[in-house]
Amino acid sequence: MIVHLLPALLAATSTPVAFQSTEALDQLVQQFAGAPIGVEGGARAAVDKRLRLAACADPQLSWRSAAEDAVVIRCPGPQQWRVFVAVNVLPKAAPTRAPVAVAAVRPPAPVKAESVIKRGDPIMVEAGAAGFSITRQGVAMGDAPVGGRVIVKMDDKRPPVAAIAMESGRARLPGFGE
Repeated sequence: MIVHLLPALLAATSTPVAFQSTEALDQLVQQFAGAPIGVEGGARAAVDKRLRLAACADPQLSWRSAAEDAVVIRCPGPQQWRVFVAVNVLPKAAPTRAPVAVAAVRPPAPVKAESVIKRGDPIMVEAGAAGFSITRQGVAMGDAPVGGRVIVKMDDKRPPVAAIAMESGRARLPGFGE
């Protein structure tokens, strides 16, 4: 009996399954976007040929967003699927305005905050919340302005901690009492 079922089983499994043509999807994207693959306004690349999408009688195309940077292809049928195709975005035209004379102004140089904690300084590190407070002495491993992060070595046997510089000689562990 098994011998008689084998040809029928092979015939049933060898029937071709209908897949959506990726070339057809490329043509739809080209028509929708108005430009061929690889140029401005067209798809960046062809739809991946390795995709095995169920055949779709009526694929629907839309823009992914107002930026028009990708096309979404949807199949609404019983075998629903969705594919995103990246698009080479067209440069947007700048709004037309009357020319304005602009004086060359150099932006001010950024002011570097003065460090209140210097490398090697002994500092007190605080941690706490409503109802309790803990302080521990440590040594600053770098410089830090007020509000800046500083690495503090508190014990030779434990890794250093990151604290927020409060003032000279004082830092606070972030996340406690904030």
